[in-house]
Amino acid sequence: MLTDQDRIFTNIYGMHDRTLAGAKKRGAWDGTKEILGRGRDTIVEQVKASGLRGRGGAGFPTGLKWSFMPKQSDGRPAYLTINADESEPGTCKDREIMRNDPHTLVEGALIASFAMGANAAYIYIRGEYIREREALQRAIDEAYDAGLIGKNACGSGYDFDLYLHHGAGAYICGEETAMLESLEGKKGMPRMKPPFPAAAGLYGCPTTVNNVESIAVVPTILRRGPEWFAGIGRPNNTGTKLYAISGHVNNPCVVEDAMSISFEELIDKHCGGIRGGWDNLLAVIPGGSSVPCVRGEKMRDALMEFDYLRNELGSGLGTAAVIVMDKSTDIIKAIWRLSKFYKHESCGQCTPCREGTGWMMRVMDRLVRGEAEIEEIDMLFDVTKQVEGHTICALGDAAAWPIQGLIRNFRDEIEDRIKANRTGRTSAVAAK
Repeated sequence: MLTDQDRIFTNIYGMHDRTLAGAKKRGAWDGTKEILGRGRDTIVEQVKASGLRGRGGAGFPTGLKWSFMPKQSDGRPAYLTINADESEPGTCKDREIMRNDPHTLVEGALIASFAMGANAAYIYIRGEYIREREALQRAIDEAYDAGLIGKNACGSGYDFDLYLHHGAGAYICGEETAMLESLEGKKGMPRMKPPFPAAAGLYGCPTTVNNVESIAVVPTILRRGPEWFAGIGRPNNTGTKLYAISGHVNNPCVVEDAMSISFEELIDKHCGGIRGGWDNLLAVIPGGSSVPCVRGEKMRDALMEFDYLRNELGSGLGTAAVIVMDKSTDIIKAIWRLSKFYKHESCGQCTPCREGTGWMMRVMDRLVRGEAEIEEIDMLFDVTKQVEGHTICALGDAAAWPIQGLIRNFRDEIEDRIKANRTGRTSAVAAK
């Protein structure tokens, strides 16, 4: 249970002043020079101690990721790239930070870049986010004018530049190496790893790519102390988290609450319950469209954290974009729609993804209508396994997992539809 004074994003709904003056009143830019004065190593160690895990979906420990950056420069500049692409269906948390609380991100970018020895950071923002870009650019301009970033940032003796780069609306550019390619002016296509970005990233220089929320929480963690952040949630799943809840709840919303909160408490406390009551819950996608769906009855007691959802339910927290589906949902058609999205957004570089996404979508298309054979369900599952883990980036996995979740959890519905279609056809033939 998160108290109001523990919330990091105090203006997530845009009720207060989003300018620099308003942000300072709410505690932003307070003692930033002192934080930088602690030194690079201390900041990285404190972020490690807080237990912060990346908020972009993978949940990789943020402090550990920062520590991969070279301690001594070999002459090449270092960069921080902030992933503000947020194109995953169902995910809409980062836009609230950029639109209503942008100074948390600007200050976080300065501190994180300093900790990694980067004198420049790039925020790569999604092509469709026009108002968000305007709000964020205003915040960046205000920070420059006030001497908080730029030459001698915050009077710390450290020079830091922050650039906002607008994407062109391609989902694949949310993948870290495709984003780097796009930033360099090339086609957004993922790179082979290794080399990892920390060794050779943007322009061949050491680079770290972090999610907006991961960076925006850093100043508050360092102000209040890593122990405070680590004390929220369960071990290895600590801190506060933005949840974006959409679908069949009475009050869809973006809300900040503790990690490891139970699904039932999250929905009842913030969303006014499931539409039509808990007995009407069919399925939940707990972390954005790329994680497998979970049957409603299994979700009720689930803990909203990385480890529980992965180990106990075979799904994932992802970006904590919770998509709730009640019993009015055609679950097969819902997953078909996701497979259509991934087919459309595949960059086409890897054969399993280029061919597999289209193949899976076409089989799903027939399953929606019930015009398939029962054997094709296993064949489809087999094809998802040939795509998953066999591509340069995780888009292949993202296309495979929703279908795997559907087959694991709702196989009976798929079979019933095929049988119903078959009997309907036979009786029609008999009537003739």
